Amino acid sequence: MKYDVAIIGSGPAAISAALTLKLHNKSIIWFGSKKLSPKVEKSEKIANYPGVPMVTGPELNRLYREQIEAMGLEITERQVTNIAATKRGFMVLGGSDIYDAKTVLLATGAVSGKGFPNEAELLGHGVSYCATCDGFLYKGKTIAVYCGSKDFEHEVTYLAELADKVYLFTPYDCDLSRENITVNPGKLKAICGEKKANGIELLDGTMLDVDGVFILRPAVAPANLIKGIDLNGADIVVDRNMATNKPGCFAAGDCTGRPYQLTKAVGEGNVAAHSIVAYLAE
Repeated sequence: MKYDVAIIGSGPAAISAALTLKLHNKSIIWFGSKKLSPKVEKSEKIANYPGVPMVTGPELNRLYREQIEAMGLEITERQVTNIAATKRGFMVLGGSDIYDAKTVLLATGAVSGKGFPNEAELLGHGVSYCATCDGFLYKGKTIAVYCGSKDFEHEVTYLAELADKVYLFTPYDCDLSRENITVNPGKLKAICGEKKANGIELLDGTMLDVDGVFILRPAVAPANLIKGIDLNGADIVVDRNMATNKPGCFAAGDCTGRPYQLTKAVGEGNVAAHSIVAYLAE
């Protein structure tokens, strides 16, 4: 099936766009988390959201979920690791499956544009963002894994079932216990290798030989997600219609830059949705 639009992200910008696109009877494949935005969830009080004064983050996410369900929308919980432009739209890699869409909306939130040194250069050459896609390539081998969230620990376990040894790095306290997992042997500084990843460097200068590196983050940096997209630092460059330099690709929310406000994200999501409707009509 070829969808009218693929939405990447499940924060306020994505929700706003999805609701509007649904009202316009567009077919949608929506990638994100059914828990919605962790940033919203952690908000103690939100005072400037029109019509819902002094709402807590958990309360707002609950209202979002109720509206999403009432509208018959569904979120596909698959990590999008690559988007490739085609002659008639885009191919979106979600998990280990490929989806076709006429347009794409990036609503990934604020994502680091740099990553680790050599990460972008060695992506696809020993560096992977998808455990289920590429894990089988490292059966019986030594790998390094950066796990940016507890939500991805099941993927770490999956990789450990295949690999002989796993060096695991996390930005949080991790209690994964498995004989072949070494948790946080130091801070990951860089990925090593010229044509293929063959090692990692720690902040203390320690070098570790590995056969591959997996980077598991809640979202992939835009520069690595879709090649050739215009950026201003880590922010996606858009025009007044929320269109990027890639025809058919739009962006909204924190990924387009400051201010990082819910009201700004919701507004941009709505503008992007109407721009997508107009683009499809052409």
